[in-house]
Amino acid sequence: MRIGYARRCGKAIVKTRVLPVATIFVLLMVAWYVAAYFLNAPQASNLMDPDDQNNFWSVLGAAWSMDRPVLPTPDQIFASLIDSIFDYPLDSPRNFLLQTAYTAETALMGLGLGLVLGIGIAVGIVHSRLLDRSLMPWVIASQTIPILAIAPMVVVALGNIGLTGLLPKALIVGYLSFFPIAVGMVKGFRSPETTQFDLMRTYNASPAQVFQKLRWPVSMAFLFPSLRVAAALSVTGAIVAELPTGAQVGLGARLLAGSYYGQTMMMWGALVFASILALSLIGFVRLGEAGVTHWRGGKL
Repeated sequence: MRIGYARRCGKAIVKTRVLPVATIFVLLMVAWYVAAYFLNAPQASNLMDPDDQNNFWSVLGAAWSMDRPVLPTPDQIFASLIDSIFDYPLDSPRNFLLQTAYTAETALMGLGLGLVLGIGIAVGIVHSRLLDRSLMPWVIASQTIPILAIAPMVVVALGNIGLTGLLPKALIVGYLSFFPIAVGMVKGFRSPETTQFDLMRTYNASPAQVFQKLRWPVSMAFLFPSLRVAAALSVTGAIVAELPTGAQVGLGARLLAGSYYGQTMMMWGALVFASILALSLIGFVRLGEAGVTHWRGGKL
């Protein structure tokens, strides 16, 4: 009975979860290889010997094996990542693990700043009608300014007062990641029902007690989804923050160097590791959410 039930559960998981993801992955790979052929074929044909008979298959093989392709194939990207990790020491700028660690440090520090700032703004807005009317519009308006326009100004301004290195980049990340946390926590702090607030007033609870025993526990259901969005944005902010600083390490520096020297493998490798870093941060947030859920008896 148990074996049959386990088999039925396994088939259901494969059918509802694994098969759709695998299907999309296969279609994406097929589309990628087709696009790589059409984008690389003109350049590959020009590099081939005109005296040889160049048929479709020879052009296809050349398009999928170029040293500097317009669009590298997935196996080329994977091979370049393996070479970067295992062919160079960890302290080498050519090792993507070093670049990812540097960007992760910036993203984590900025995410921490964004978390503190977002929660602080949400607490102020919820407890002060003046801040609600005056600060919230500015919080929303702050996200209408492109981060690419702000990043150089922040780096230059802080550099003039002697603040260089990690802090300016972390501030840029914090600026980008605080918004979803602030908006989500404002919604969370206001989510308790009117009857719950009435009950707290019946017990003559102070505003601090209402916040501690009602607003904060209820807001956990809004904190972690907002934090997942902020975690993804923190990686984007860290990469953007590295672009105007002339950094020698970091995924942003690899993207910039790849664009300068036409190294598409380097650019795609940085993009792949940026995706892995963002997924890892989101995974850690989910682990924290699962821990809090377990600690609170299975419910946020």
